[in-house]
Amino acid sequence: MKPAEDLFKNVVSHAKEYGFIFQSSEIYDGLSAVYDYAQLGVLLKNNIRTYWWEAMVRLHENIVGLDAAILMHPTTWKASGHVDAFNDPLIDNKDSKKRYRADVLIEDYVAKLEAKIDKEVQKADKRFGDAFDKEQFLATNGRVIEIRERSETIIKRMSKSLEEENLADVKALIEELEIVCPVSGSKNWTEVKQFNLMFGTKLGASAENAMELYLRPETAQGIFVNFLNVQKTGRMKIPFGIAQTGKAFRNEIVARQFIFRMREFEQMEMQFFIPPGTQKTWYEHWKETRLKWHLSLGMGQENYRFHDHEKLAHYADAAADIEFKFPFGFKELEGIHSRTDFDLSRHESFSGKKMQYYDAEQEQSYTPYVIETSIGLDRMFLAVFSSSLQEEELENGTRTVMRIPAVLAPYKAAVLPLVKKDGLPELAHQIIDDLKFDFNVAYDEKDAVGRRYRRQDAIGTPFCITVDHQSLEDQTVTIRHRDSMEQERIAISELKNVLDREVSLAAWLKKLEA
Repeated sequence: MKPAEDLFKNVVSHAKEYGFIFQSSEIYDGLSAVYDYAQLGVLLKNNIRTYWWEAMVRLHENIVGLDAAILMHPTTWKASGHVDAFNDPLIDNKDSKKRYRADVLIEDYVAKLEAKIDKEVQKADKRFGDAFDKEQFLATNGRVIEIRERSETIIKRMSKSLEEENLADVKALIEELEIVCPVSGSKNWTEVKQFNLMFGTKLGASAENAMELYLRPETAQGIFVNFLNVQKTGRMKIPFGIAQTGKAFRNEIVARQFIFRMREFEQMEMQFFIPPGTQKTWYEHWKETRLKWHLSLGMGQENYRFHDHEKLAHYADAAADIEFKFPFGFKELEGIHSRTDFDLSRHESFSGKKMQYYDAEQEQSYTPYVIETSIGLDRMFLAVFSSSLQEEELENGTRTVMRIPAVLAPYKAAVLPLVKKDGLPELAHQIIDDLKFDFNVAYDEKDAVGRRYRRQDAIGTPFCITVDHQSLEDQTVTIRHRDSMEQERIAISELKNVLDREVSLAAWLKKLEA
């Protein structure tokens, strides 16, 4: 088994080599923490977005969509708290002159402690073999319990200090843990300071009269300021939700880990408006619903876990993350937050406009509470990409395969004429013309068919359809399954039905509803 660091390097190199992700402005040496989605990456990204959107909006009669502008009136961000409270705790190393997020330094220290637990598990698994009970080992092993308690103590202290804005104690914790700068190896730290993450810009024809604006740091506020517009024009009854996907921008000083933390990224959010007092029930409902969506992709239940927040944001009365096991450990993939009535109340206060809902059945008006589900599209891309990329030992060598969930795969099938003559390419193109209205299908005629199989494996194509001389005689083709490499002969007329069952969005949405 390769170390996590090597696995992650493989992910980054594979993403570029096969046309999924490029460094932005690479010919000018790139722009840090900004990336471009290449020809295959944009297909995978669009498919993830579509699967989220259709599961969220099409499958729920009481959820509608929105596409709000990136630029908003600057008072929006005063009301939301971003002007005053959207900060990261930063610390500089005096020797390397490098800047770090103080909380990330501490979290990385804890991640190294948790990696020791994985090593203990691997050693015990090797020692006991089939008799090994992982859950019992984790619950009873003294070394594991000690590491977990130490990790929890560190995180609780950090969360409490950040919540109380006790930045001196955050620095004291870094010093007590003897955390060193990854570049210089020294412990020569500055004081911890807060840094606002919003990008500023200007609106206006002249510098003297320009209005100071911000690029939105999240998509949620566009939903909140449009709450009554949507509710009234759509004649929506509470409970109902508004979903949105779109770009957000954060001036991350410590952007890292490829596309996990970027300065320009995309969110997929849904704000669900509910009567006050019902938030606990709906919070649990959406935790369960969102985890079910993730698990429907078949990327392994063991790769997900809930993490309840110790430190709650100023607007929340409950919050949890769905964490995913990336190559660099369990990290936040999606957040579910009970936001109370903070957002609508603040916008009502700052705008002077009522943001209340009139409940005809109860004959009263009230400010709705909100349950938020928020997932980073780029992080979801990385979760799918990193968990799908695998190397398999075969009798005749090694193959690199991306087991991308079929509904998300950039190409659903590749059509391969055995040779570039005798009418086989023409028949292959006829098959593509029949399938292309329902599925994204590739054509590949270069190299031996075995090499073409490997190429399609490496980009995650679920099926390869080989057209040979027998196809001209009896209108059948060989269809090869990516995951099992099994091959079967089927009629060309059956291809659409086979693909429909295995890769179509409708088929996967039906499984999600089951």
